[in-house]
Amino acid sequence: MSKNFASLAALCASVFVVGTSEYLVAGLLPEVGADLEVSQGIAGQAVTAYALGVVIGGPVVTMATARLPRKGLALGLMLLFAAGSVLSALAPSFGMLLAGRVISSLSHAAFLALALVMATSVVPEHKTGSAIATVASGFTVATLLGVPLGSLLGHAAGWRAPFAVLTALTLVAVALLALVLPRQQAPATSLRDELRVVTRKPVLLAIATTAVGFSGVTVVFTYIAPLLTRVAGFSPVAVSALLLAYGAGSFLGNLAAGKLTDKYMSATVRGVFGGLTGVLVAMPFAAVWQPTAVLAVLVLGLLATATIAPLQSLILHHAGAAPTLATSANVGAFNLGAAVGSVLGGLLVTAGALRWTGLAGAVLSVTGLALTYLILPRTRNTSRTDNAGISTAA
Repeated sequence: MSKNFASLAALCASVFVVGTSEYLVAGLLPEVGADLEVSQGIAGQAVTAYALGVVIGGPVVTMATARLPRKGLALGLMLLFAAGSVLSALAPSFGMLLAGRVISSLSHAAFLALALVMATSVVPEHKTGSAIATVASGFTVATLLGVPLGSLLGHAAGWRAPFAVLTALTLVAVALLALVLPRQQAPATSLRDELRVVTRKPVLLAIATTAVGFSGVTVVFTYIAPLLTRVAGFSPVAVSALLLAYGAGSFLGNLAAGKLTDKYMSATVRGVFGGLTGVLVAMPFAAVWQPTAVLAVLVLGLLATATIAPLQSLILHHAGAAPTLATSANVGAFNLGAAVGSVLGGLLVTAGALRWTGLAGAVLSVTGLALTYLILPRTRNTSRTDNAGISTAA
C-alpha cells in the first residue's frame, strides 16, 4: 500500500466518522426527546445547532488555526470532535447535548476543508478531482451506512450508544492519521492571504454556486420518502430499498465525477447541473408511475453528490496557495444549501405541493448552472483549457 493511498484512506475514514455524526440525531429524536424530557420538535434543534456550527463556526475555526502545522491541526480537530461526542453521549440535559453537538460541529467544516487540501497535496495535480472524490466518499458512505446503522444501534441500545461508538471510532481515526499522514509545515500564507482569496469574485461565485445548486437537491431529497409513498404508492419497505439504492448511486456518482473532473472540469460541473435540472424537472411526472419513479430516484442519486468534486476543485484552482478558508466556506455552503432546500421543500409540502418540489429544485439547479458560466469561460473542456480559463478568470 502506497503512502499516498494510506493517507487518502485515513482521511476518508475520518470524514466517514464526522459525516455519520451530522445526521445521526435525526433518526433518534423520539429516544432523545423521551430521555431528556423535551418534545421531538425541540430535540430536532440538535440537528439545527450542528448545522449552524458548521456554517458559522467552520470558517472561524479555520481562520484561528490558519498558521498551525497541518498534521497536528488534523489530529487536534478530530480530538475536538471526540470531545463533543463524549459530551453528547454523557449529556444529562438537552442543553448539554446541544453543547456537545456544537463542539463537534466546530471541527466539522475546518477538518473537512483541511482533509480536502491535504488530500490534493499528496497526489499529482492531474489527480486532484479523484483525491477530492475519494475523501468526500466518506460522507456518502456515512449517509449510506453510518447513519442507518447508528440509528439501529440507538433504537436497540439507547440513543447514547451511537455517540459512544463514534467517540471510539474517532480515536481510532486519530491513531490512523497520526500513523500515515505526512508531516506538513504550517502554510506560508497569512490569514490576510486567506481572507483575500475567499473574498475574490470567482471564489464567492463558486461558493454561491455550491449553496444554490445543492439546495436544489435537498428541496426534493428531504421529502423524498413521503413523495414515494403518497404519490408513487411505494410501501415503506420499498422506500427504504430505494433510499439504499440512492445512497449507492451517490457513492458511485461522486467517484465517477472525481475521475471526470481530472480531465474535464468545466464539462463535468455543467453536465452535472444540467443533468440535475433535467431529472428534477421530470420528477413530478415520473413520480406518478412506479417504474419511472425508480429511474428518477436512481439518476438523482448518481448526480446528487457528483457536484462535490468539480466544485471543490474549482475552489482550489481559484484559491491558489491559500485554499483552506475558501474550502471551509464551501463546505459550509453545502450545509447552507441543505438547510435552505429543506426549508423551501417544507413550505411547498405545507402548501400541498409535495409532488412539485422537483420544479423548485430545478429552478435552483439551473441557477447553479448559470452561475458556472460566470466562473468558467466556454472551452472545449480539456483539463488544459480548464486550467487556463481559471487562471484568466482569476
